[in-house]
Amino acid sequence: MTNTAPSTAGARTAPGAGDFAARTQQIAKVYGRGDAQVVALDGVTVGIPRGRFTAIMGPSGSGKSTLMHCMAGLDSVDSGQVFIGDTELTRLRDKQLTRLRRDKVGFIFQAFNLVPTLTALENITLPMDIAGRKPDREWLDAVIDTVGLRPRLKHRPSELSGGQQQRVACARALAARPEIIFADEPTGNLDSRSGAEVLGFLRDSVRRMGQTIVMVTHDPSAAAYADQVLFLSDGQIVDTMHEPTAERVLERMKGFDAVGAPVRPAGDEPGVAAR
Repeated sequence: MTNTAPSTAGARTAPGAGDFAARTQQIAKVYGRGDAQVVALDGVTVGIPRGRFTAIMGPSGSGKSTLMHCMAGLDSVDSGQVFIGDTELTRLRDKQLTRLRRDKVGFIFQAFNLVPTLTALENITLPMDIAGRKPDREWLDAVIDTVGLRPRLKHRPSELSGGQQQRVACARALAARPEIIFADEPTGNLDSRSGAEVLGFLRDSVRRMGQTIVMVTHDPSAAAYADQVLFLSDGQIVDTMHEPTAERVLERMKGFDAVGAPVRPAGDEPGVAAR
């Protein structure tokens, strides 16, 4: 498959590096050796547009979580380059990488990862407290009001519903104003109503606050909240869908053939290039 430059939804010319909150260039990741070898990523080149909500989908074992972890600096690559903004992660030492993740990246996981002895507010500000930074009070108030948790700020996680706990996790990711937020199956432990609330909040944080979000999900309904969906198969990005709906995403997932390449409807051009 031939490489082309990454592009954003609706773009007629390839944007520059500054248009992306995160990007990769020909990254590869292999686990194991010999007969047990698994190629998780196979020369992936992709750009995540700033101020957009991007979902990543694909069959089990397609490499979607590995791609997110490598882009977020949680896992290393065997070859290629990974950038957050203008910073190349693949050149950083461990301490530099830890500092970058702390200062420029937010994380939301399926497990809420809240500290049970802290209040909701203390959990939200914890990363900044550890870094010795004072929160921007005006921004923090805006985040708290956006997630709708002001009446629950003094409550501990055990006193909150699952949806409220995940909203605390979302607020924690946003509070430090990171360049990009990575969300790994953020609604996987939630019921449909709570999941919809969290997804609605994430979408609003993009539209109202200009946040950039990358979300790995297996759920077409969750992917429909995004601005674009990247489809992975066998360690490669094989398709992109802009302005997705749950129905279109579901049909696209059904269209994966025996080797993993989806059937692309006529007129739906991919907006992000891969290997």
